[in-house]
Amino acid sequence: MNILGYRRPDGQLGIRNHLLILPTSVCATTVAFNIAAQVPGAVAVPNQHGCCQVGTDYEQTLRTLIGIGKNPNVAAVLVVGLGCEGIPIQETAAEISTSGKPVQAIVIQENGGTLKTTALGVQIASQMARQISLIKPVEASITELSLGVECGGSDFTSGLASNPAAGTASDLLVKAGGTAMLSETTEFIGAEHVLAKRAKSPEVAKKLMEIVKATEDRAKQQHVDLRGSQPTPGNIAGGISSIEEKSLGCIYKAGHSTIQDILSYGEAPQGKGLYVMDTPGQDVESNTGMLAGGVQIIVFTTGRGTPTGTPIAPVIKVTGNGQTFKNMEDNIDLDLSAIISGEETIEQAGQRIFEEIIEVANGKLTKSESLGHQEFGIYRIGATF
Repeated sequence: MNILGYRRPDGQLGIRNHLLILPTSVCATTVAFNIAAQVPGAVAVPNQHGCCQVGTDYEQTLRTLIGIGKNPNVAAVLVVGLGCEGIPIQETAAEISTSGKPVQAIVIQENGGTLKTTALGVQIASQMARQISLIKPVEASITELSLGVECGGSDFTSGLASNPAAGTASDLLVKAGGTAMLSETTEFIGAEHVLAKRAKSPEVAKKLMEIVKATEDRAKQQHVDLRGSQPTPGNIAGGISSIEEKSLGCIYKAGHSTIQDILSYGEAPQGKGLYVMDTPGQDVESNTGMLAGGVQIIVFTTGRGTPTGTPIAPVIKVTGNGQTFKNMEDNIDLDLSAIISGEETIEQAGQRIFEEIIEVANGKLTKSESLGHQEFGIYRIGATF
């Protein structure tokens, strides 16, 4: 089975052909957006961090920014820095450039401030846009596709319908030789022992249990009970009774494939198959981590409804709640409520999701793309100093 995509110099395949304007700090974000607004096809991401970070928190932000730049859906990158931030501007650009794609960097403090740097950035980005417009789609194997599965605004239909159907689609991709990624460590709590049984090895199972314990420990260090935030008020209103029930529903998105390894936030997998990434339960930050890990497309299940998209990867929104689909039809791509009514099996719905994945990979716009949803947020794990 083949799809269409854009071949990158490092051999990776992108299903979109974005020009990314990447700010290395919050102080460079406005200039990055000013540049992107004047260059058709360019996208900027709102980096709210980049300075006064230390240790693993600093390393995670740097890893995420580099990973976003290396994502195969990105054809070229203009890195925009202020000049005195903690994230190293030239080094970030240099690491992204190891992918072989066009990468340049500009510094606001070295180019006369906002207006002059914006003008220079528009000039450079326009040249990049013309250059990448010459890249033609090529036929490639579906084995080159990497899928992220996400859930948000869950209700009782999520665990019964949309999550298992997404898991079926994930299994179909893995069976075809592709890659799938489950995230949201917070939402494994109470079900981690079930998920661990599917680990490739005892070592992988141990790593899974460790990321859950670390999440619980972080909550204890702040003297909070995760059961106070999970399930959320919206989840409870939607019929979810406990964090364990939410977690048992969440892990259905991973289907039944063997878990190959556990990834740090923003880390790229080193093979094919199913992986688990250590991310928070916050949807936007979770999606961003998976993008930095190289996923080209996301299936996002929702019971209550959410419009969330990403700047560089299409997001297919699915729901098992027929009323939610009617209320938010502008935002949700697939209505799976026929599972609840008994008119469709989970396997049939999963096949529909899989077919939608192929169509979107071949260029069909998702509703979040067509509406301009480009939500982005990097997960912080430390204090600002």
